[in-house]
Amino acid sequence: MARPRTLRLRTRVTLFFAFIALLAGLVLIGVTYGFARNNLLADDETAARQQAFNNADLVREQLTADPAGIGVFFDDELRTDADGFAVLSSGDPSAPRASTSVLHPIGDFPDRLVASVRTGSSAVQNAAIDGSDYLTVGVYIAEHDTGYYEAFPLEETESTLTAILTALALGALGTLVLATLFGLATSRRLLRPLSQVADAAADIASGGLDTRLEPESDPDLDRLAGSFNDMADAVQDRIEREARFASDVSHELRSPITALTAAVEVLDGRRDEIPERTQQALDVVVDQVRRFDSMVIDLLELARLDAGATDLNVEDVALIDLTQRVAARYGEPDVPIVAGRRTPDHVAIDKVRFERILGNLLENARNHGGGALRIELSSAPSNRFRLAVEDGGPGVAQGERDRIFERFARGSAARHRIGTGLGLALVAEHSAAMGGTAWVQDRVGGGARFVVELPVQVTPVGRGGEP
Repeated sequence: MARPRTLRLRTRVTLFFAFIALLAGLVLIGVTYGFARNNLLADDETAARQQAFNNADLVREQLTADPAGIGVFFDDELRTDADGFAVLSSGDPSAPRASTSVLHPIGDFPDRLVASVRTGSSAVQNAAIDGSDYLTVGVYIAEHDTGYYEAFPLEETESTLTAILTALALGALGTLVLATLFGLATSRRLLRPLSQVADAAADIASGGLDTRLEPESDPDLDRLAGSFNDMADAVQDRIEREARFASDVSHELRSPITALTAAVEVLDGRRDEIPERTQQALDVVVDQVRRFDSMVIDLLELARLDAGATDLNVEDVALIDLTQRVAARYGEPDVPIVAGRRTPDHVAIDKVRFERILGNLLENARNHGGGALRIELSSAPSNRFRLAVEDGGPGVAQGERDRIFERFARGSAARHRIGTGLGLALVAEHSAAMGGTAWVQDRVGGGARFVVELPVQVTPVGRGGEP
């Protein structure tokens, strides 16, 4: 099952800051808007109560002094808020005693408010009248068994609340943007040491064993840098000790192998003097001594590569001519060399390393694939070219194609055949040293196709990865 894709740490840190800012903004908007709304409505209710009770007192005086003139009083003297209105009702909702607006009868007032006033109580209630919000107040005038009702528009209050909400939303949006930018900057600063560690680790993995981190001013980061450098020192020391050990062992083996080679050559020269069965044993000894000799040579070469003792010696060469000479030198002069139409004529590479790559591929094809069928040269993207050696052998199983380039690794089809198990490892090492890669794939028609991709212009690199 495919591993679920996760966000990058930098993205998660930035989103965390943005989420906190968004959450804080929403809480601030809710609390501030709620507080402002409650205060404004409370102020409106207080002012409305005061005005309604004052107007009710004026209506009471008019009813006491001149009941018949109450209509004129409502028309000429009673003052209500702009877009507000008042109604005087004695009991019949359809026929109020007086009103400041013929458009708004008593029936526009909330039933609960009217019912409360008829029971002798004063009340305040919000109401929606003709699609607009009003604060309605009802006052019972006991002396005349009459209810006075007044409606106060809330349009101005709602406009104020809308303006407050807009300002809060814009402020929250600005805070969100600033928090996101701050989170992005903070994540970059916090993750910079991790990026440096990753880059340094990549340099060490590519061969730059002397790569180290610079000391940091922050104590925690400086501890991280120090721990990494200590680890790198230990890794470098261990690798160098192992490389020296392999080199020393290989050097020590050269003398006895040389003596063994000389001895078996003497015996092989007197083959006619020994019995047939002894001759068969001699053949086994000769093959094993030669294999042992090749292995020691390859080990010495790998030891030099591990120690960084072999720098690139880049020179301009004719690619096809060089390929032909190397094929002839390794006993394959008749192998067809096929060059693609866009194959570069000249390349700047390390000629010795290229020879080792092609030579080992030809030997691998001869030992495990029944011999090379053809050598192919072609162009590749990003100013690179490819070298491919094809054989008609059993091929390489899919699960073994990465491991086969490791040291002493053998495919299942080659375990009982001759070879040191180091040839393809040297191919991979030399390819990587020149900034290239090596892989194996199926050949059309059966067999294996070993491919090496190299830059057309190899950059000379010294020890430690420094130009």
